[in-house]
Amino acid sequence: MTRAHPATLDLLDRAGPTEPSIEPLAPGAALLRGFASDQAVDLVAAIERIAAAAPFRHMIVPGGHTMSAAMTNCGPWGWVTDRSGYRYASADPQTGLPWPSLPALFRELAARVAEVAGHPGFAPDCCLVNRYEPGARMGLHRDSDEKDIGAPIVSLSLGLPATFLFGGAARKDRPRRLRVASGDVAVWGGPSRLFFHGVDAVPEGEHPLTGRARYNLTFRKAR
Repeated sequence: MTRAHPATLDLLDRAGPTEPSIEPLAPGAALLRGFASDQAVDLVAAIERIAAAAPFRHMIVPGGHTMSAAMTNCGPWGWVTDRSGYRYASADPQTGLPWPSLPALFRELAARVAEVAGHPGFAPDCCLVNRYEPGARMGLHRDSDEKDIGAPIVSLSLGLPATFLFGGAARKDRPRRLRVASGDVAVWGGPSRLFFHGVDAVPEGEHPLTGRARYNLTFRKAR
């Protein structure tokens, strides 16, 4: 990844939202705009360290389709998919080694934003890291492979902007289209925990911090 010049990063920080805001989406769900903007540089550096130990890869879904977003994980558990199904694994199937540990920065940020959104006590044991290049997308789905669905989902955006699709309890429910920028965090739990969501195709562009990429950190309580 090409690093931005420090002066560019300074301009990026000053161009971000001066005051974070909370946008309610549904009961138990909210979009926290700009809540991670001041930590973006450190978050991306942590992603680079994670990817050095557990490289990004394009996983295959049970139906045989290769996902357009590249993925890796950190924490005690990692979400994986192949022709045998969706599941959580304690080791990286590509190396046989445990996933990289969950950075304290990740744990603390996820717990803080979850509490702000009305879900105190969140302690994630998995962080799925998605890398979207222009054209990559994520179809509507719901996170239902976790044993503990009492805990919320925390989804943090870094880099290129994207359109986050937030639907309802049924796949047929028309999703809201929400533009998310670097530093925005979506949280959903409680009545909204199993709502369908996705990401529209990421448009072409280049971000001073991440280049031609958008990163998404999805924090979950898998077990």
